[in-house]
Amino acid sequence: MVQHVYEKACLSGASKVVIATDHQKVFDAVSLFTSDVVMTREDHQSGTERLAEVVDLLDLDSNTIVVNVQGDEPLLAPENVSQVAALLSDSTAPMATLSVAIEERDEVFNPNAVKVVSDINKNALYFSRASIPFDRSTMMNDSSALNLALFQRHVGIYAYRAGFIKQYIELSVSPLELLESLEQLRVLYHGYKIKIEQAQIAPRAGVDTADDLAKVIAHIKSISA
Repeated sequence: MVQHVYEKACLSGASKVVIATDHQKVFDAVSLFTSDVVMTREDHQSGTERLAEVVDLLDLDSNTIVVNVQGDEPLLAPENVSQVAALLSDSTAPMATLSVAIEERDEVFNPNAVKVVSDINKNALYFSRASIPFDRSTMMNDSSALNLALFQRHVGIYAYRAGFIKQYIELSVSPLELLESLEQLRVLYHGYKIKIEQAQIAPRAGVDTADDLAKVIAHIKSISA
């Protein structure tokens, strides 16, 4: 799965694609198909904290745009990587990400599907595993009548300026971040902006459960047949 994500990222136009891991078995497996892999410490509490170590190891300039693609997003399109990088490049915000429209009612209530709401200027207002926004007119009566056009699922991809990644790890942990187990809430809690727009090519959901993995494998086999 990691190799599939790596190969997609390499097609995005990125100047360099690096895999970061803290597991020797993963490092050894990845080394079979690329030398662009780094071993990080095991004590990181989030992907962004791990990324900060990679920024130091690679000695990146503070203005370099870094896109963090999670290894459990094998159906991410190369265009998603280039889109989120361009979104950040055209903004003064320190961070950017993407969303997709939710098309199935069950996904609204699935805590593994992180929902996001944003303002008119493409700034994220909040991310949650809960069903946001709360449609009072239907959720208190007949949730089957939900207007799905109101709901957006967050895509697990982030673009940062390298300097902000170092700044992020100096920020105190947010109680909301701990409550929701969503590292991006630390950024909003401390008053920084996260730019967000709908993905031009909507990727399917990532892998959070064994059932998700089975669906992804079946999908990859179907498009490879």
